[in-house]
Amino acid sequence: MGLQEELITALDADRVVTGADELRRHGTDEGWHPPAAPDFVVYPRDSEECAAVVRACKRHGTPIVPFGAGTSLEGHIAALAGGVSIDTAQMDKILRLSVEDMDVTVQAGVTRRQLDAKLRPEGVFFSVDPGADASIGGMVATGASGTTSVRYGTMRENVLSLTVVTADGEIVRTRSRARKSSAGYDLTRLLVGSEGTLALITEITLRVQPTPESMTAAACAFPTLDAAVDTVIEVLAHAIPVARIELLDDVQIDAVNRHFELNLAVAPTLLLEFHGTPAETEAQAKDVEAIARTHDVLGFDWAADEAERRALWHARHGAYESARALRPGAQGFTTDACVPISNLAACIAETKADLDASGLIAPIVGHVGDGNFHLAILVDPDDAGELQRAQELNDRLVRRAIGYDGTCTGEHGVGYGKLAFLELEHGPQALAMMRAIKSALDPDGLFNPGKVLSPLPD
Repeated sequence: MGLQEELITALDADRVVTGADELRRHGTDEGWHPPAAPDFVVYPRDSEECAAVVRACKRHGTPIVPFGAGTSLEGHIAALAGGVSIDTAQMDKILRLSVEDMDVTVQAGVTRRQLDAKLRPEGVFFSVDPGADASIGGMVATGASGTTSVRYGTMRENVLSLTVVTADGEIVRTRSRARKSSAGYDLTRLLVGSEGTLALITEITLRVQPTPESMTAAACAFPTLDAAVDTVIEVLAHAIPVARIELLDDVQIDAVNRHFELNLAVAPTLLLEFHGTPAETEAQAKDVEAIARTHDVLGFDWAADEAERRALWHARHGAYESARALRPGAQGFTTDACVPISNLAACIAETKADLDASGLIAPIVGHVGDGNFHLAILVDPDDAGELQRAQELNDRLVRRAIGYDGTCTGEHGVGYGKLAFLELEHGPQALAMMRAIKSALDPDGLFNPGKVLSPLPD
């Protein structure tokens, strides 16, 4: 029996797709990398069907590429060697919610907004917010974070347990729901950030948080990027529990003003949010404002009500689309450096000077509370020379970040776009350990070949 027949037997005919448009969509993410389409797209509905698909692919030596919402940026979903794209869109059930235990179990295809709609009436929320309406499985696979990670942590801190399908087609649960355990290796965190190269994630148990009684937000503009970053460093040194602290440079502020019809001062700006009781949020905000004033803040503008607070964060989450609107028809080449907080000001300043010298347009935004910042380099997709300049700018940025004891990717992941930097960042011995893990868990190299560190099959 051929692979297509086996896939149809495992699922049914209308959930095994070979149409050209669907294949193209499943090989194309939101980044700048060229698309690479799979040979088949399948739509399983549970762990058992996923296992059946994996076993069929193993029998035929066919690569497996997991697919969530397609919002990744480093070529994670590109089928570089063809094969089967496993789309989790129909795995969209919220399986269990325990407000008492403050956790929830979902299938991998549940999206962030779908989960939020379920949790909000229960008085709890899931804290990791990457902006895009990504699938939870994709967020686990890339080790996602976002605007609230400075207070609540990234996916690594908020995933309690996983159910996965191994390369042999076995279904494995990585951990119990207990809040702590010393039993054996930490398989859960091994798989968070593994980008579909070690196993297929099918179910996730997540930590949830109580919805704060009060949430307030503010925007404060500064005369220079250095002043804004120095404010962040001092706020963190004073252990003020800000829920969000985001940096937008003057170019990005101009973009969001135009795109979302805001009137923010066109200057390097911090967007802040505070969670707690009304008294706590007021105290936190006053402490931050006092620090900001020592760094010559130009203004501390409050979001007066819930509608304004939401509008402010809607604009922040729309930073990428507003940046692209500065140059209609341009493609965004997004960088993802992250450095220790003490090195952030120097790294951003050197990057800004490098950017100005390059002649490229690239607004800067950052989750500066954890040292992570992004350039959205706007390039003409038909101009090979401009794309090369963007790649060279990114290469210098990554090497600069690693030189500051940072990383080539704070949250977007490696995919195949950052493969070249792993040895520079980790060294050959660490890469040898990673390859040993890959070889042990996926000896035939079928899970997402060509990503993270796995070579394409011969």
